[in-house]
Amino acid sequence: QVQLVESGGGSVQAGGSLRLSCAASGRTFSQYIMGWFRQAPGKEREFVAAITWTGGNTYYADSGRFTISRDNAKNTVYLQMNSLKPEDTAVYYCGSSGNYYRLRSGSCDYWGQGTQVTVSS
Repeated sequence: QVQLVESGGGSVQAGGSLRLSCAASGRTFSQYIMGWFRQAPGKEREFVAAITWTGGNTYYADSGRFTISRDNAKNTVYLQMNSLKPEDTAVYYCGSSGNYYRLRSGSCDYWGQGTQVTVSS
């Protein structure tokens, strides 16, 4: 059974930082693209960032404030979020796919349960 478990969410004031983690277990993820998505209240889930396990290539919806990285020894992907804004408030999900374009469209093979991020002004 494949499992993705997110952690690191919480409440922070605008301008603050959080680092989210996504721990993968159950399979070898060397061939998977790993991504972060978010869903704000009343909105559809949207792509945030993605990273390949072996190539280390990264992709972002927007550049500058967020950084995705991974630790292959721990099978963990991170999302460092800086200069947070109230509009970043959402449930953040980790997902994986064997194809970048499928992942980018939100069609992940596996999903985590999500972690809440709340940014107050």
